Amino acid sequence: MDPNVLRLAMGGAGGGEDEYRLYAWGNGSAFKLGDGTSDNKSSPVQIGALKDWSSVSGGNGHTISTKTDGTLWAWGYQPQGQLGLGDTTSRSSPVQVGALTTWSKIKCGRDHTIAVKTDGTLWAWGANRIYPSGYYSGQLGDGTTTNRSSPVQVGALTTWASIGCAQQSSFAIKTDGTFWSWGRGLLGILGLGNTTNYSSPKQVGSLTNWSSVSGGRYHVSAIKTDGTLWAWGGNSDGQLGLGDKISRSSPVQVGSLTTWASVSCGEGHTVAIKTDGTLWAWGSGFAGALGLGNTTDYSSPKQVGSLTNWLSINVGRGHNISIKTDGTLWSWGYNSQGQLGLGNTTNRSSPVQVGALANWNSVHATSFERSSFAITKN
Repeated sequence: MDPNVLRLAMGGAGGGEDEYRLYAWGNGSAFKLGDGTSDNKSSPVQIGALKDWSSVSGGNGHTISTKTDGTLWAWGYQPQGQLGLGDTTSRSSPVQVGALTTWSKIKCGRDHTIAVKTDGTLWAWGANRIYPSGYYSGQLGDGTTTNRSSPVQVGALTTWASIGCAQQSSFAIKTDGTFWSWGRGLLGILGLGNTTNYSSPKQVGSLTNWSSVSGGRYHVSAIKTDGTLWAWGGNSDGQLGLGDKISRSSPVQVGSLTTWASVSCGEGHTVAIKTDGTLWAWGSGFAGALGLGNTTDYSSPKQVGSLTNWLSINVGRGHNISIKTDGTLWSWGYNSQGQLGLGNTTNRSSPVQVGALANWNSVHATSFERSSFAITKN
């Protein structure tokens, strides 16, 4: 299970006493932070006064979030209808998408969003082409290349369990453990052995033991139920962790270990946590993104420090946000617009604690822009 979801479940949301506050910082252009302005913020700022947020995901200029009551909310820039509000008008603060209370999981690509409801159905909206060129890509998976400004169901199945997005590509795992992908196939990111675009979900291989997936800009990492780690797509910075910089169009195992617990992909690097709580990173070391105290690229996983208390990680565009088991928040990497939340714009090549709070519950760093989001509990 995703550690972020696990923390929320353990907290007993819905019991009437737990409060979940949403915070944002970093690049505020196009209203993507949701605080009513387009200003950058170098420290976490609470979004509104509500205390019932459960998850958040951001694209290039838009942000989507769910609440503990199952409602869906959106804000930011949306020339392609990526907020799902039935229009292309930008919003500077959270606005509810429809009236349903059955939204469960959300993921944003650069200009599109996919989501799963509690009944296991899959939905998508926003750009269905490569913006702004208009080149067809089909990342919504509805069999067309038409942009959608309201949620559209992808097929009729009720067996979707886990989802992920890359820049103009989408990924999902079904309840039977099969893996599916669609959208732009550049650099083999769909894992289908080619670079073809697909506007409907296509099964990746025939295996039934996929557990979780994370999409970066042009690469993907996924974990199987046996704890093995797999990667494919673009690899110009060694972000696949395979010991080279050769792109792959089909899943390839990263090493032979069976102890990978969670993984997150960014623009040019990847970070993962093992079952023993250790933190590992590889790919582009630009601005200290790997947390290894330098700016060197590594094409194989390298351990970040020696601590064994890392709980969850989310990787952005050269920056990282992570939570430890004690509830503290940490960040490192590129910080040009304050996306590390440290009150300045200084890059950090090793993890640094963000403030003194110890009640952080989940995190999200956008892979397509330099913004960060996090939710606290109580």
